[in-house]
Amino acid sequence: MATSIARSRTTTWKGLFGWVMFDWATQPFYTLVLTFLFAPYFAATFIGDATRGQEIWGYTTAFAGLIVAFISPVLGSIADAAGRRKPWIAVSSVALFLGLCGLWFAEPGGEPLYLVLLSVVVATVAVEFTTVFTNAMMPSLVPPSQLGRLSGIGWAIGYVGGLVSLIFATGFIVADGETGKTMLGFHPIIPLDTLSHEGERLIGPFSAVWYVVFALPLFLFTPDRESMRDGRTMRALVSEGLRELKETIANVRHYANIVRFLVARMLYADGLGAIFAFGGVYAAGQFGWTATELGLFGIILTVTAGIGAAIGGSLDDKLGARTVIIAGLIVLLIGCAGVLSVDRTHVLYWIEVDPPRPGGGIFAGPGEWVYILFGCVIGLMAGPIQASSRSLLARISPPDMATKFFGLFAFSGKVTSFAAPLTVGIVTGLADSQRVGIAAVTVFLLVGLLIMMTVREERDA
Repeated sequence: MATSIARSRTTTWKGLFGWVMFDWATQPFYTLVLTFLFAPYFAATFIGDATRGQEIWGYTTAFAGLIVAFISPVLGSIADAAGRRKPWIAVSSVALFLGLCGLWFAEPGGEPLYLVLLSVVVATVAVEFTTVFTNAMMPSLVPPSQLGRLSGIGWAIGYVGGLVSLIFATGFIVADGETGKTMLGFHPIIPLDTLSHEGERLIGPFSAVWYVVFALPLFLFTPDRESMRDGRTMRALVSEGLRELKETIANVRHYANIVRFLVARMLYADGLGAIFAFGGVYAAGQFGWTATELGLFGIILTVTAGIGAAIGGSLDDKLGARTVIIAGLIVLLIGCAGVLSVDRTHVLYWIEVDPPRPGGGIFAGPGEWVYILFGCVIGLMAGPIQASSRSLLARISPPDMATKFFGLFAFSGKVTSFAAPLTVGIVTGLADSQRVGIAAVTVFLLVGLLIMMTVREERDA
């Protein structure tokens, strides 16, 4: 954990611990709200029509993503001008807390629809803004030689936090509507009405409280930069921040290396996101996996990604973030080829295997285990690639512009996030093939890899 990171001259182990725990604090939003629990409830039960619900959820999160994409660079520039990051994190945290608590009102039947949609947008935007500012704190916490380990441990701790929160929520809060018991066979730790799905609705407030508790170490122990306001009003800081952002965009040729990295990251992040989004869909189509198998598969991927992030952090410091990203993308492409080589009766495209046996239990077919194996390869690479992307930007960005470039980092992660899923949908429809549709994702990874090979691991002046 944080104690294994060599401390900088001004950062105590408590300060590093506080920063690392912030990933733990925010992860339930991604794991519980956006992926496994609230989003499926929203589509199938709150809206009452899974197809229409998925459509509304997609539009809502896409709208939130656009807000993040276009405002993050602006806020980053303003924060760089002001110096301190914690005030911005605090404001975003209040918005995140309120947005998550608003999910409680999502009673079955779709009312109040707009309040719930607003809550989703507010929470999504707020959690991304907090990430922009906390990421930008990295260069002031540890020496450049320790950035990879810090980022990797943060990602790993975040994955563990998501896993722990998922087990706790499904084991002690969310109950089955028929039995009234949780996945672990217990009654919920607090009395909840299963008919009105209070367990699923409580996921929002639960994630909000989790965030407040585990974000506190950052505010209490992690050092912030000194204020650079010098008596300037907020209006003056906003004007200065916007002016600097305008100058940065106008003089982008001076930061060509960073721009190449952000473009490469935009492409491979889109591809990686689509792999995780459609991997379960592909498995469900090929093997008939239900929620049980998909849930276990998700847990396996989360664990392997966390392990990969922790290992990748050390490799990052020894070999360099660029090397880890490039090697990770190459192995990721191999993992994708392996996953796509599997169907009900074949592995590695041509080797015939027995199909899953009806009633044979979980993961009953040989092809399923091969699929899981290659899925673990993808999971192991996902953590290092994401962690090293964060540390590489911290290394190559000018220190006094870190928040600005992490705002652009968030922008690059959101502005085309629709492209890979849209490509999968179009190609799947044209080819009438799941395999061919998902194979289109490899184009994003490959082009991102080629551009990444032109990036230098050195700081732009």
